[in-house]
Amino acid sequence: MKFNLGARPFLSDLEFVGPRAGDPGLEAADLEGARRVRRSPPERFEGRTGYNANFLGFAIPLPDAARLRGDVLEIEGNAENRLDYEHFSVVMSKSRRMPMFVGVNIDGEAAVKVVRSPPDKWFYDGRIPDEAQIGEDLYVDNILDRGHLVRREDPNWGETAETANYDTFHFTNCTPQASHFNQQTWLSLEDYILKNTKAQEAKVNVFSGPIFRDNDRLYRGAKIPVAYWKVISFVSNAGRPSSTAYTIDQVQELKELEAVFGAFKTYQRSVRSIEKMTGLSFGQLRDFDGFSNEEQRTRTSIVAEVRDASDMRV
Repeated sequence: MKFNLGARPFLSDLEFVGPRAGDPGLEAADLEGARRVRRSPPERFEGRTGYNANFLGFAIPLPDAARLRGDVLEIEGNAENRLDYEHFSVVMSKSRRMPMFVGVNIDGEAAVKVVRSPPDKWFYDGRIPDEAQIGEDLYVDNILDRGHLVRREDPNWGETAETANYDTFHFTNCTPQASHFNQQTWLSLEDYILKNTKAQEAKVNVFSGPIFRDNDRLYRGAKIPVAYWKVISFVSNAGRPSSTAYTIDQVQELKELEAVFGAFKTYQRSVRSIEKMTGLSFGQLRDFDGFSNEEQRTRTSIVAEVRDASDMRV
């Protein structure tokens, strides 16, 4: 299928998605056996190819971290410094010891339901030193969850779904998130796109990561991000390459680690604004994004709160 890569959508071209899809969201991780060290040896990952840039039928490469090169953890044997897993890849922050960003391919038509068997078991990735990853000690006796950046269900498709499910339970795919952070609206964005648009062959790419700030709170030797971003790319109802971006913050939750306050808010905003917040470059995805194009045309910042799927425009 040929795509019009020169199309530049504006807000008037975007459609509201429709009713809530009804994803129950992720459950909080069980903390049983918290200090037990588990590690996947490097050979466990042989044959993993990770995120596929041509998954949608045209090139959508991983975000460019050139401006952040000094903070990208070097991965031996990988020129792009990416850790490849089944259907997803991770680029690690050297200073934060957690993912700088992740990229995952989702095939909704080939999805396989992999039963979650508590308690969750999280692993160090043996391809990088343990000290380059934040482990279990951060999560004991507090409100912090080990939060998947690549959502557990997302890469679970095709014949290798079980392998992909296992791969998501590595600390390289984990960030400290307040217990109520795993809320429905944020975690279900991919589902809303897959179920409520005619995505080309039900395929979606998702990039996501934390927004690192100098004033992030230091807790047990780790700086805790208070905000996260997500950029989704797909083929729209109109048959054009499309992208859409979101942020969420947990600043209210993290005022005190001993208590939980307030609700999170999710916002739809421009891909360009995510570039400014993170220092990453998303290349042509900013051209496929109606919010980014509208901001350029009007010279104004456009941010819309997402309370449920009916508020989304794609």
